[in-house]
Amino acid sequence: MTPPAAPALHHTADGPPGAPPLILGPSVGTSLALWEPQLPALARRFHVVRWDLPGHGGTPTDVLATPGTTTIPELAGLVLQLADSLGLDAFAYAGVSLGGAVGAWLAAHHPTRISALALICSSARFGEPAGWRERAALVRAKGLDQVADGAAGRWFTPAFATTPEATALVTALRQDVSPEGYAACCDALAAYDLRSTLPRIAAPTLVVAGRADPATPPAHARELTDGIRDANLVELSGAAHLAGVERPAEVLAALLAHLAPLHAQPAPGTDY
Repeated sequence: MTPPAAPALHHTADGPPGAPPLILGPSVGTSLALWEPQLPALARRFHVVRWDLPGHGGTPTDVLATPGTTTIPELAGLVLQLADSLGLDAFAYAGVSLGGAVGAWLAAHHPTRISALALICSSARFGEPAGWRERAALVRAKGLDQVADGAAGRWFTPAFATTPEATALVTALRQDVSPEGYAACCDALAAYDLRSTLPRIAAPTLVVAGRADPATPPAHARELTDGIRDANLVELSGAAHLAGVERPAEVLAALLAHLAPLHAQPAPGTDY
């Protein structure tokens, strides 16, 4: 038997190797550090695998096949390669924004691989393709400065945008993301439209929306919930696009409740 190929995506693994597997996907412009607020509690119950997008964090941009043609299916294929390399036949998956789109595509096209799904501030279609193509062209031509300058306003409510947590993520966007990697993710978002395929998703699905999210407003979450059979929707007040950072306890509570049927019992004396 041919061994699985080495994973192209940089990743980390936390939690007991024998616990139910949970893969966590990030949003464009962030790294696997996006999940730090929820990681300790999740890793007590799951074998948690976090991954970086191409050109983000520890994943090089050259894992992509052809510059300018990146798609969600290509990114999903890299996640499946990662899962295969770790011996994960089926796994729960939670993702933020673009990371959620990857999970939704996997659940629709590889249903036997996804045991449960959580889509956080995500969408079946992220607006008009032209806007993403324009952003990709801007970043390729001029770098990430203009995107980074407006990131806090897209990611967080005004009350949270100047906190140390918000500032750290914007700084990481400037320092740890390559322009080509960011642009490639914009290419993938431009080409993405899962609306007609949502009814194919059979995994138990949680949808989380930030009521103040300008990037994927609650209407996007409601479209996901209406299109996916028996999906549950949680809307959080006082949260914009990176709701897991701005409202970490509420996002964690929603995830733990949704994933409760899968998780192993915690060791005596532990809590969350």
